[in-house]
Amino acid sequence: MRHIFTLLFPLWLIPATVVGADKEAVTYQKKDSVTVCRLLAASRQLPRGTNLQLFFARKFLGLPYVAHTLEINDDERLVVNTRQLDCTTLVENVTALTLCAQRGQYTWRDYLRTLTAMRYRNGKITDYTSRIHYFTEWITANTKEGIVTEIQSPNPPFSAVQQVSVSFMSNHPKSYKALRNHPEYVADIKKMEQQVSGQRFRYIPKTAVRNHSQLRKAVKDGDIIAITCRKKGLDIAHLGFAVWKEGKLHLLNASQLRGQVVEEPKILYEYLQEHPTHTGIRIIRINK
Repeated sequence: MRHIFTLLFPLWLIPATVVGADKEAVTYQKKDSVTVCRLLAASRQLPRGTNLQLFFARKFLGLPYVAHTLEINDDERLVVNTRQLDCTTLVENVTALTLCAQRGQYTWRDYLRTLTAMRYRNGKITDYTSRIHYFTEWITANTKEGIVTEIQSPNPPFSAVQQVSVSFMSNHPKSYKALRNHPEYVADIKKMEQQVSGQRFRYIPKTAVRNHSQLRKAVKDGDIIAITCRKKGLDIAHLGFAVWKEGKLHLLNASQLRGQVVEEPKILYEYLQEHPTHTGIRIIRINK
């Protein structure tokens, strides 16, 4: 039986912008801290110009897809799980590793600070509602912090506009462990959804994803691909990283269908056509 470690950070070890209370709790296994430190150490030896996003993302290939890995505590705390991934935690882990490597920060604590700042609104952990749940808010919050930039031009291929309308969590609270256990959170979740809704973003419709000459100018290796959808109450259906192979765009993702982290053998255009509710892709680039 594996043990879950809870690490309590003294206040003086954590920047004020990351502290949500007198102490910050982190749930992880020893293997997670070893993996993070090993990958960051390896990144120090890479040639200049290496694509860090794909370097780190490929280190997770073959790991199992597991949903809801962040929902293991009743009280909200930072969860690090590099052994089991879903599409969002793959993107967050890779982005945090990339930022640490770019900044010359190679310690476990550096990584925890970076992940906390990215995952939680204003970098502060209070309760479940302080976590960023919709990826549109994740994009806008991390754009504000200078972590990422959303690419929305040129047109074409960014010829469509998504007007965000999110309500899934407040309309389906029983689908979320924390909302089942704490119905008092639903009002705050609904307020957050109202703040996110109404924003408009340009995206590449899935019919245009077949034009690789246009895409090549707009999408770079290692960009985050956020797949837009028409499912009621949701903004983004799935996430992954852009991978160019032989002039064709593919998706590196934690795949529920394949049960693991994979580089999809099919080109992205074909992948999107297989999902009727997918409408296109938004492109988010990690800042250097």
